Amino acid sequence: MAGGKETPRQKMVGMMYLVLTALLALQVSNTILDRFVFIDQSLDQSAASYKAKNSNTVDRIRDAVDEAGNRKEDVAVLTTAQEVRAKTNEVVNKIDEYRTTFVEITGGKEEGGAYKGSKNEDELANLMVREKEGDKLKQILNDYAKFLSDKADAEFVPLALDGRENPVFKDDPDQNKKSFAELNFQNTPMVAGLATLNDLKTKVLARETSALDNLARKVGAADLKFDDIKVMVRPKSNVVAAGTTYEADLFIAASSSAVTPKMMINGKPVPVEAGMGKIKFPASASSYDKDNRAEQKFKATIQIDQGGKSETYEETFSYFVTKPVIQVQSQAMQALYLNCANDLQVNVPALGTSYNPSFTANGGTAIAGAKTGQVTVFPKAAKVDLTVSSSGFKIGTESFRVKPIPKPSIEVLGPGNKPVNLKQGEAANRLRSITVKATPDADFASVLPKEARYRVVEADIILARGSRPVGKANFSNESANLNSVISKAKPGDRIVVDVKKVQRMNSRGEKEDINLGASASTITIPII
Repeated sequence: MAGGKETPRQKMVGMMYLVLTALLALQVSNTILDRFVFIDQSLDQSAASYKAKNSNTVDRIRDAVDEAGNRKEDVAVLTTAQEVRAKTNEVVNKIDEYRTTFVEITGGKEEGGAYKGSKNEDELANLMVREKEGDKLKQILNDYAKFLSDKADAEFVPLALDGRENPVFKDDPDQNKKSFAELNFQNTPMVAGLATLNDLKTKVLARETSALDNLARKVGAADLKFDDIKVMVRPKSNVVAAGTTYEADLFIAASSSAVTPKMMINGKPVPVEAGMGKIKFPASASSYDKDNRAEQKFKATIQIDQGGKSETYEETFSYFVTKPVIQVQSQAMQALYLNCANDLQVNVPALGTSYNPSFTANGGTAIAGAKTGQVTVFPKAAKVDLTVSSSGFKIGTESFRVKPIPKPSIEVLGPGNKPVNLKQGEAANRLRSITVKATPDADFASVLPKEARYRVVEADIILARGSRPVGKANFSNESANLNSVISKAKPGDRIVVDVKKVQRMNSRGEKEDINLGASASTITIPII
């Protein structure tokens, strides 16, 4: 604990004392010594201010104890405060004895009050360093800090520090090996020594201030005093549509900073912060009325321990649980495509910003997207049940019908990628090179374009004349060169394209074989 709060003037005086002490090492003029006299007087005034304040604090503790009926625990606090005041006076008086000795051993005062031995350094060093009085003073000061720590239930750091312990000097190789006495009284003019003693006295009194303030707070600590006042608003609803009326109750809530109550909901403890219990639990209901609402209740219990007694307050509160409505947006509406990435947007408006969804699918797999509510469903069966949860709590399940992917149609393209004429036929010289393509269903391609990627990977090209084949070629890609076959063609012949294998590449880069059926996989082109 750092001690009592210093006023700006006290901080300024302390800073000047440090600066002037540093200047002593430079052996500057008498002006510096004169300033030490001023610092000493200022510190004396600060000490007097602390004394008056601390005496008043003890008086206030005494009055508070009397008003509370002199209860045993409060009287004990007063006794401790009086012990602190007495111990402080003892330490301060000892410091003042050293001040008197400093003046006497350096020649006393002139008739006008000036110190005769203001510059004298030897006598102080002899007394405080060689005769070990500085070590005795150090013991007195540090014993006092320990005394305060024991009495006030707070930590007070030692007042008198050696060089290695002092944060100002611990990194200074010229000072960190010095003792408390050497740092403060060796090579120190008498007036600087007086200022040093007054500085120590002020620090003693400042720490007494902190100790007494700490003790004062203990008087009546067991009393329930509603000293923490808050303005509260209880609205009928936190969500109001534009144009409607906002209604709420405005009231004052009061709590006591002196006690920490125990709070429970349905018998289970809840955390308490700044006098307020933090209630948090998942809202649930087993059944709902026609308006999709269910009334629920909880019992709140507050237990306050004061003066060795315990008082309990209980109240039952009602609230309504609204059945969450799951909203699904999908390009494929309520039907999903088998083995495809069906992107859905699943929202639960009733949850607002607390919506933290997770998804599981029966009849397929579900992968959550990057944005809240986004999910991609990969159906593996004729029906998919998508279960929606939020923060681990189940909201509901939506069912989707799964339909097979429409089969692609086979299209044959001739020169210029123009479709061949299947009714009237084509001249043989226009069929030297053809392209056989698998074209996806238009509706399917518009809904899931990344899933509608087909390719013919194997086809037989047959030149037929009457009922017999006269030429045949096999191709493993969409483009086919028919020079070897078409050179044998005559008007009335037919080019038969028999597609053996078609593959679809899905959005994940996986390939699957497509069974077109015999009728859909064979294309006949008459030769004219």
